[in-house]
Amino acid sequence: MTTDTRSAPRDRGTAALVRTASATALLGLAAALLGALTAGSAAAYGALVGTVLVVAVFGFGTFTVNAVAALLPAASLLVALLTYTLQVVAMALAFVALSGSGLLDETIDRAWLGGTVIAGTLGWMVVQVVLSTSRRIPIYDLPEHRPAGAASTSAEGWDR
Repeated sequence: MTTDTRSAPRDRGTAALVRTASATALLGLAAALLGALTAGSAAAYGALVGTVLVVAVFGFGTFTVNAVAALLPAASLLVALLTYTLQVVAMALAFVALSGSGLLDETIDRAWLGGTVIAGTLGWMVVQVVLSTSRRIPIYDLPEHRPAGAASTSAEGWDR
């Protein structure tokens, strides 16, 4: 006698991505409000730009890794490592572009931008780890349920 199991659709990580991005955005909005109250509008703009950078860069990276893991699981580690490298390069290019634009220290506070990127990155990682470790991801997929009288096409039918 076997236990009847239910096969739920595999979680593709979309819910975790949305929850992580939402938590990071809330953290960034709180930083922008704190910056506006303590240091003025440049600090608030710096916190908002930092939040957008973190959510956009890490959100795109997480989405990409989840999509590849769903389509080609064997390549997911390679894509994750390449995506991490791309995220570091994208952040560096964003900071170079902001420095070259002349917006830093006039319109956008450099310290609040950097602080929000650091805090947002740490917040993103903490929420991502908590959500990833609490997801129930099976190690293997269970075979589809067959009726008791159905003919077997697997190796178990050879012993008859």
